[in-house]
This record gives sequence, structure tokens and C-alpha cells, in this order.
Amino acid sequence: MRRRVVITLLGGAAIARPLGIGAQHLRKVVGVLTVARPDNPLIRSFLRGLNDLGWIDGQNVTIELRSAPTVDRLPDLVAELVRFSVDVIFAPTSHQVEAARRATATIPIVFATHGDPVGVGHVASLAHPGGNVTGLCNLTTELTVKGLEVLRETFPRTTRIGILWHPTNPSHLRSLKSAEAAATKFGVQVHAVPARSADEFDGALSKMAQAGVAAFLLLLSPVTFHERVLLGEAALKHRLAGVFPNRENVEAGGLIGYGPDLADLFRRAATYVDKILKGAKPADLPVEQASKYELLLNLRIARALGLTIPPSILLRADEVIE
Repeated sequence: MRRRVVITLLGGAAIARPLGIGAQHLRKVVGVLTVARPDNPLIRSFLRGLNDLGWIDGQNVTIELRSAPTVDRLPDLVAELVRFSVDVIFAPTSHQVEAARRATATIPIVFATHGDPVGVGHVASLAHPGGNVTGLCNLTTELTVKGLEVLRETFPRTTRIGILWHPTNPSHLRSLKSAEAAATKFGVQVHAVPARSADEFDGALSKMAQAGVAAFLLLLSPVTFHERVLLGEAALKHRLAGVFPNRENVEAGGLIGYGPDLADLFRRAATYVDKILKGAKPADLPVEQASKYELLLNLRIARALGLTIPPSILLRADEVIE
């Protein structure tokens, strides 16, 4: 039986295409690699960006979407895209980039929210990436320290801070080291607990609560983004205040968010794909950093947790969710 790929497009319509059929009649093929849910809003932002640049699926480009239920399946899906000879692979995060670069050193790879592309060795430098990988980054190591600052300001009396991370995410180990160094300066202890899947959220947050953690910082991964509602519910269940590096997790039940506009990064990533499809080489396209950061506050969650938010945080918030 031929595997069928279903892509939910901007208007809500779905296109089903047998693998390997039809793409040879179009000029370009873009492989899109996701985890958990293929119809997520960030992928729609990327597709919208391509559309705005004149790339229309089924006309002058074919979008070959591969969605893995877990990160462990990414190598298999990348292998499919490589065999399919796509012109470029859109691998949004360091998880997807790691799988893609292990599979090919020649097909261009574009990322949208890489946490530390230089630190994990995916590019030589931001200005001169070299190789076949480039895109946009949010520098998670620096963002983690800023998140700790916000958490510390919100909970000035806390002595132990939790960190929820994914053990196979290439960027997270470096972020943890940065967090531990910053925590020492702040005079607090870090209690880091890993979670590989949504099934592990409850147990991980339970461990934090038992260890006396009142608030935790999230290191974003595909699973914590796509299963953000479950994560928010688990945090509320264990009476833990979460500080997240993105808007979407705050809207889904997090207390505070500080980070870049992910939808903007995905939309901007389309410009890299556009340039590559027009002949540019990834090695010659400098990695751009996130330019839009925002501080969000969910007062509904604050009330549910019985928390009083310091005026300094309230005044600095770019948006307050009631």
C-alpha cells in the first residue's frame, strides 16, 4: 500500500498525494519535517510565508510533509525525503536539524527556532554557517538565563527552581549548564527533570513538587509545544507556576511567557527556502536571530494558583491574558 501524505493548507482544505507521484512534474520540492501534529499553527505560518513569496503547492512547488509521532521516528522520515530528492528540507528545531544533517550533507536544510546552532555544531558561525544548514535561531542558552531572571523576579523568596527539559534535544544540555551557572549567581538551586513525551509530564512535575519546587522553567521542544494543553493541565494539577519561552504555551495554561514570536520565525524561515529554491547556497546565508521578544502574563492561571504577581512584572508585560 502506498503511503499517503495529507497536508492541511491555509484554507482548511487537504491535499492527499501518493508518495513519489506528481512531484516530478513540478519545478521544486520542499520537504517539511514535523513532530507530533502536522497541522500545527507554526507550519501554517511557514506555508503562508511561502505563499506570500509566490510558492504555491501544486503549481510551482510540491510540499512533502512528514510528521513523526515522536522524535525517535525522525531519522526514518528524513530518509524518505532524501530518497525523494527534495530540493530543500525545512527542519524547524534542533531535533529535526540533527536528524536531517545526519541523513544528508548536500540537501539544504533550513531551521526556524534553533536553540544553539553554533554550540551544537550545526553551523560554523552565525555569520558564515558553512555546510548545508542555515536559518533562524532564538539562542536558547541566553533565553534560558533571561527566563530565570523573570522567574526569580516573580518569586523572590524561592530557593529551588525546576527546569523541564527533553534529554535528546541537542540544545538543552548547553541550556541546562547556562541555567545552573545563572542559578548559582541568583542564590537558588536548579532541580532539572527530563520528559521525553506527554506521558511523562505528570510524573516529571510531580517530582518537582515533591522536591519543594514552586515554579519551573520550560526548555521548549516539539513535544512540549504540541502537547501544551496537557502540560498546562499537569502544571495546574501540581500547583506549579510555569515560565515558558513562547506565547502558545502561556495561552494553553502557562503563567508567564518570555520569548520570541515563533510564528514570526516560521514565517521568516520561508524567505530562506525561497532564496535557496532560487539558487542561493545555505553556506552563504547568515543565520538570523529572533528580533521580536515579548513578556506575557496569564492572570487566570495566577488566580488559580493563588499568586500575586509583582507590579514590576505587570508593568513590563506586553500582554496580560485575563
